[in-house]
Order: sequence, then structure tokens, then C-alpha cells
Amino acid sequence: MARKTANATTAVTGRRRHAAAAAAEGKVTLEMVAAAAGVSPSTVSRILNGTAVVSDDKRAAVDEAVARLGFVPNPVARGLAGGRTLSIGVVTQAIDSPFYGGALRGIEEELGRVGYSPLFVSGHWNAAHEARCIDTLRSRRVDGLIVLDGRLGDAALSAVAQSLPVVVTGRALKAPALYALHFDNFEGGRLATHHLLSLGHRRIAFITGDPRHADSKERQRGYRAALEAAGLAFDPALVVPGNYTEDSGRMAVERLLDGRQAFTAIFAANDQMAFGAALALHRRRLHVPGDVSLVGFDDLQTAVYSIPPLSTVHHPVYGLGQLAASAMLQLLAGETPTAELPAPRFIVRESTRSTL
Repeated sequence: MARKTANATTAVTGRRRHAAAAAAEGKVTLEMVAAAAGVSPSTVSRILNGTAVVSDDKRAAVDEAVARLGFVPNPVARGLAGGRTLSIGVVTQAIDSPFYGGALRGIEEELGRVGYSPLFVSGHWNAAHEARCIDTLRSRRVDGLIVLDGRLGDAALSAVAQSLPVVVTGRALKAPALYALHFDNFEGGRLATHHLLSLGHRRIAFITGDPRHADSKERQRGYRAALEAAGLAFDPALVVPGNYTEDSGRMAVERLLDGRQAFTAIFAANDQMAFGAALALHRRRLHVPGDVSLVGFDDLQTAVYSIPPLSTVHHPVYGLGQLAASAMLQLLAGETPTAELPAPRFIVRESTRSTL
């Protein structure tokens, strides 16, 4: 009996030395962890998955072996064992955008909390490119798809949802296995314009977003509704086009000034265009808010650091990402998502002043 015990001890010691040597070469496998811990590979797998019913000693031995060998579980392999890859495809429109960047961070952190990883691709506001992005993500066997705004049609997204859970933002859409998160851009546009009206401004210029975007149309509709509620006629000469970039905001203000339009305030349909508008005013020796009051939309993190700090409509972009990820996790769990974006609210800072 003593000889058998000694032989068994020698064998375990040998397996542990072999595992340690392999670890030194950077090739640690589940089987090596099992050998080092003196248990079976299936036991290691169940302990790592949280499904094992084992003694505290075995669990401690596995934990110690994992830490000592530097073993990193393969989430794809674990997911495939359960029929999933533990990855979510995310179609954004521009990864370098200060707006979408906040949403991507919210998605990443919410998914990472439960062991999922996002795969990010950019659609660049092109329906055909978005469709190719979705095909690429599906080829990677993602478990679900989050689409941030975009131009792909509702019918196309509904078709994708027939085989893959989909969460989409920026539109109101209902379909099986699809959940849409919609922000009230009309109310946000109305709030921004009402703020300027409440300060006594009557000649309020509006810099539009891309007219192909539904949110741009809704923000302009809110602008017009606030003017009408105040008894003011809509003046097309005060509406200038933009495309949501800083440079388009700069060019819009230059166009207003070159056309000698009289105005005391500007509502830019997003913060980035407001930053560009402020630069154009500065170059023409006009001061914000002394000469022109200025408001934006989105409440980007940089809005509070602009000079002067920008009054703007708060659009919870980081929260948008979190809610989109949360809704996706609910769909994957077979639940009906309950996520809803909060109503827009206006943030008053130093870029606006009263004319009264």
C-alpha cells in the first residue's frame, strides 16, 4: 500500500512538473491545470463555469493551479460548449466620433460585466456598407447585433432579427426578436429653442444636421414648434445646413454672416456643430454670449470644457450604450427588454444670456 501511494504521489508530482514546464513556454491548457491540481479536466471545466459541486479543497487546488500557471479560459470555447460565442456585434457609424465613442464605452462595460465581448465595426452612414458589416459580424457567429442609428432600412433589420437578436437605436421599430431605443429629438429641439425664447431672443438661427437623418428632422421640427408656440413666423433664411461635423458648423455661421442675416442666437443641432459655430463667431470678433447666444444638442463630455461652457440638450449617450447592451442581454435570456431612454433635459451653462 505504501508503495502504491508513493507511486501515485510521484505521478502527480511528475504531471505538475510537466504542467509548470509547459506554462513556462506559454502553452497552458485546461488539461495542464487539471494535472497541476490533481483533478480531472472535466472538474476544472465545471469549476470555471461555476457548475461544479466539489469540496473546498479541490476548488482551492484548481484556483491555485490557475493562478500559478497563468491559465486564461477561452471564452469562445466555453461559449461554443453552450451554443454561444459570448460576443455581440456592434455596428456604429464612426468609431472616432465623440458621440458614438461614449455609446461604445457604455456597451463595452455593460457586456463585459457578464463576460460578453463586443465586436465593433463602422457603417459610415451607408446602407450598403452597414449590410456588409452585418454579414461580416454574422460570419463571426456573434450572439446578437446592436445597430447604432444608421441608414439600413427597417425591413432589412427586421429580416436580420429573424435569425439573430437585434437592438437598434435612433428609430421606433417593432419586430420579433428586435428592440428599438428611441430618443425624443423633437422634444429636445423644442427645449433648446424654448430656452432661447425665454431669454428674449426672437431671431434664432438654426444649423441643421444631415437631412437624411431622422433625428435631424425631428430636432428641426421641435425648433419650428417652439417658434410657433411663441407666435413667431418660421424664417427659412435663418436655417442653414450642416452635417453634424465641427467644420459644417463653422461654415454655416460664415454663411449666415456673409448673407448679413440678423440674429442674436444660434441653435446648432449637435454640440460638434456648436463648437464650429463658436470658432466662426470668434474669428469674426463676435463674442459668446455677449453678441450671440449659442446652444447645442447632445451634452458631450467636452461641452462643459468649451469656452464658454456650452448650454445644450442632454442626450445620455453613455447610458444609451448601457441600455442597448442591457436590452440585448435580456433578449438573449428570452426576456422582453424593459430599457427606456430618459426624456431630454436642457442643461444651462454660460453660452447663453438674456436680452431682456
